[in-house]
Amino acid sequence: QVQLVESGGALVQPGGSLRLSCAASGFTFNSATMSWYRQAPGKERDLVAAITSAGDYTNYADSVKGRFTMSRDNAKNTVYLQMNSLKPEDTAVYFCNVRRIGLHVVNYWGQGTQVTVSS
Repeated sequence: QVQLVESGGALVQPGGSLRLSCAASGFTFNSATMSWYRQAPGKERDLVAAITSAGDYTNYADSVKGRFTMSRDNAKNTVYLQMNSLKPEDTAVYFCNVRRIGLHVVNYWGQGTQVTVSS
């Protein structure tokens, strides 16, 4: 079955960096459009970044543009989210998501990883 396993969340000081990973299995990863979402306490889950199956196009939420970079390694079935210049408002649970595999619309989620930005 489809599995998405996030890792890399931690407590970090403002201005610091983290790299999140999402290891995928159970589907044709190199045909999948992948995304990162985040959900802060009491707020809705919001799209952070997305990447095409070949990794040739990414898009980002305005709040993270210039600070976050999403990438993927299709040989390892893994997507990454490099987060730099972290701010307290980046504190959230970060989720990996797959919405499209080839021409098929799907909706699979990982369990999430906690990122806390605080001094």
